[in-house]
Amino acid sequence: MVATKIDAKTGAALGTGRRKSSVARVRIKAGSGKVTVNGRDLQDYFPNIRDQNAILDTLAASRNAGSVDVQIHVEGGGMTGQSGACRMGVARALISYNGENFEPMRDGSFLTRDARMKERKKPGLHGARRGTQFSKR
Repeated sequence: MVATKIDAKTGAALGTGRRKSSVARVRIKAGSGKVTVNGRDLQDYFPNIRDQNAILDTLAASRNAGSVDVQIHVEGGGMTGQSGACRMGVARALISYNGENFEPMRDGSFLTRDARMKERKKPGLHGARRGTQFSKR
């Protein structure tokens, strides 16, 4: 089970999500259902519907879509990595907000960390695995 984190000053539930090289810090509190990412609206920050649904699916699975305000600060990586980090962060924050949300988040596999990362470049190679071109003569 994920440890619950509540901000003492504002009473907002906190959650952290990571994917690839992206990190998302999420704050959830009771409200009207507004979702902001880095101070911008969700549709403005993530124009791709797939990235929007990655975040909104967690709210739909917990049945909190219109009753909580979600504030996300995400940095690092690209759009897909950031949306995946936001998805995990929202799921963890929903569990902190209400412990009954654990089963829907687990069953929807929103809490599973995708461990795939970019492989580092090795010395003497052009990339992680690509070597130099072979010359017969």
